[in-house]
Order: sequence, then structure tokens, then C-alpha cells
Amino acid sequence: MRRFILTALLASCIISTTAFAADLKLGYIDMQRALNGSEAGKEAKEQLAARLKKYQDEINVKQDELKRLKDEVEKQGTFLNDATRAAKEKDYQQKLKEFQRFTKDAQDELQGKDEEFTRKILEGMEKVIQEYGRKNGFTFIFVKNESMLFVDDKADLTEEVLKLFNANRKK
Repeated sequence: MRRFILTALLASCIISTTAFAADLKLGYIDMQRALNGSEAGKEAKEQLAARLKKYQDEINVKQDELKRLKDEVEKQGTFLNDATRAAKEKDYQQKLKEFQRFTKDAQDELQGKDEEFTRKILEGMEKVIQEYGRKNGFTFIFVKNESMLFVDDKADLTEEVLKLFNANRKK
């Protein structure tokens, strides 16, 4: 009797799982590819590249000035009195600190802008994915990552969602 109940219970679980699996519709998005391929992502990259170039130009100027000051201190160091040499070394150290602060601030600002752009794009993409999933009867849409051991390419929705995202952005 006990064996019969267990068998019946197991059979009902298999039948309900099979019925549920028949209605299951899965897909995935390669979010990195979507970010890089979106028009918004390309524009964000261009803006970040322009800012980076601006900062790099400023950094180059400041590095040249620091090099000039250091060379000046080294070349003239033996000919200067202690007070003048100390003042020049202090000036160099101050400019070096300012340079280091500037480069750190530039890095922080670029990283912050990158995160801001990415967050905005992901928020918009999430809305498009949810709408796409509802309209097309998906049960789950996953973000592709390294923990996914196998994914059939037929379940890749990246290009379709990317087209919708870019089209929605133009509206």
C-alpha cells in the first residue's frame, strides 16, 4: 500500500512537471553585447572617450611641467643655496601632489560617468525586456553569465531586444 501511494505521488509529480515544462518559455540576453551594441552604449563610449582625451591632454601637460621642474631642481641643485633648493623641491612636491589628486579625481569622474551611463541604459533595457517577455509569452528571460554551463543559441534574444531598445530610444 505504501509503495502504491509513493508511486502515485511520483507519477503525479512527473505529470505536473511535464505539463508545466510544456508551457515554459525561456530566453536569455547577452547584456554585455547588448550594452556595447546599443546606440546609447555607443554614444556613451564616445562621450567617455572624449572626456578621457581631454583629461589625458591635461595630464600630459602636467607631466611635462613636473618633468621640467624635476630636471630644473636636479640640474641647478648644486648651484642653488639651501633655501632656494628647498623652495624648488617644495614647489615640485606640491605640484606632484596636485597632479596625483587630479589624476585620481579624473579616474573617479570617468568611472562615475561610466556607471551612470550604464545604469541608465540597463534601466531602459530592463523595461524593453520585460515588455518583450510579456508580449511574447516568456516565463523567464535570463542574463547570460559564466555560471550558465549550456545555452542553446536559439534562446538568445539579444538582437531582437536590441532592435526594440534602439527603436524605442528614437521615439
